[in-house]
Order: sequence, then C-alpha cells, then structure tokens
Amino acid sequence: MTDRVSITVKDHIADVKLVRTDKMNALDAKMFDALADAGAEVAANPDVRCVVLSGEGRAFCAGLDVSSMGQSGGSGSVGGNDAPDEGLGRLERRVHGDANHPQQAAWVWRDMPKPVIAAVHGVAFGGGFQVALGADIRIVAPGTRFSVMEMKWGLVPDMAGMALLRSLVRDDVARELTYTARIFDADEAKELGLVTKLSETPYDDAMEMAAYIAGRNPDAITAAKRLLNNAHDLTAAEVLLEESREQDKIIGSANQMEAVMAELEKRPAKFG
Repeated sequence: MTDRVSITVKDHIADVKLVRTDKMNALDAKMFDALADAGAEVAANPDVRCVVLSGEGRAFCAGLDVSSMGQSGGSGSVGGNDAPDEGLGRLERRVHGDANHPQQAAWVWRDMPKPVIAAVHGVAFGGGFQVALGADIRIVAPGTRFSVMEMKWGLVPDMAGMALLRSLVRDDVARELTYTARIFDADEAKELGLVTKLSETPYDDAMEMAAYIAGRNPDAITAAKRLLNNAHDLTAAEVLLEESREQDKIIGSANQMEAVMAELEKRPAKFG
C-alpha cells in the first residue's frame, strides 16, 4: 500500500496521501487496493476523529491509468474482480457491503464514520473525481480541473460517481457532465456545488479544519455524519425520528458533558 497511499496519524487526524507521483496518482489495481485498505484502516482506528485526503505531486488524481485498460473491460475491472459469481457480471459482485472493489476506493470515504476533507489540486479526472466526491468536504486550489471523464473512453462512471453526484448537483447538470465528459475548472465546480471552498493552500486549510473538527465531541460528529449520509434516502418523518434517536444516545453521555464543561471553562476538551 505504501507505494500508492501513505497514512500518518497525529492529533486525532489521519493524513492520507496518494503518493504515486510519477503517474499523477493515476488509478490502477494497486491504487484501488490501497485506497480501499487505507479507508478501512483509518475507519477502524479509534484514535482518528477526522481524515484529510490529498494527492502528492502535481495532481490529486489523474483518473484511470490508461495502460491498465488493456487488462480489463472497464475502469472497475482492474480492481481485482476477475472471477464473477455465477449469473453475475464481473462488476456486479458486491465485495464491500453495497460496493464492488473499485467503487470502494471512493465510497469508503463517504461510508466511514469519520468526516473526510479532500484537499484537491491539479486535476481530478474520472475515477479521481469520484474519489474526491467521496469526501464530506472538498477544499480546492484555484485552477484545478475536473471531469467526469469515463465517456471519453466509452464507459460510464462506475466508482460510486452516480450515487455521489446526485446529492451535490441538479439532475440535468449531472447528466450534462456525464454525457459530455468535458473538463471544467474549479470556479465552475464551486458554482455547481461540487467544491466547498477555494483556497490557495488547500492542504493547509484542510488540516486546519480537520483540527477544529477533531476537537469536537467525536460521538456527536459520528452521529451527525450518519444522519447526513442517511437523510437523502429517508422521509422527513424518518429523519426527524433518527435525529431524536441519535440525540437520545448522546445527551448526558461522558463526552457530551465534557464538551459542555470544556466550553464553560474555555479549555480544550479531553474526550474519551
């Protein structure tokens, strides 16, 4: 994994970096594995309260390593799903809960219980764009370029892009970006709702935001992400009920009381 993705944990923040710099962090079978494994590792680490996801070198992620396409029938197939179950297509196999192996490289960041901030620069094309969409928040350098690029190669977005795009942009916008595979810049991406914040120093700003989030009650942060992840699939009445259920579990707990005392005493909280 370390030749594709590095992980450093400090002050409750997991600093996850794509480090395949000679290929602009392009996606191949090993990168799919590394991203899925990195997500699982930080999700399971009780010391981690927030994640910053970034790319070393010239880009966040240039998308599919085109040289890998000859090994498979599509972007997902290079992720190791070569032995289909009887009656299922190669990519239909669910090997990570709701996701197949390549989808997990992006979906793992949305699915994990800790907030994920993507610091994006250079380019985020195709699968790289979908990995960025998996984050809760995207802080992006001006001049960064994006594309739902799969149609260029005669493919459809298949790394959770459809599931992630639908909550961020209008339906017609998602269709236009998908059908055309055109490249668009950070300013347009922000206007469309795909970028949270533009920054000349996205990584530094992401780490600063992560430190702030890591200083909040981790139980409340986890519950809030769970509510936000589920809200789009629930009715208003169901969301109201889920809010109450989550609050019942948190209110009066040790970490919630520590949050109150730390605020009143104007000191950093010490959560368990």
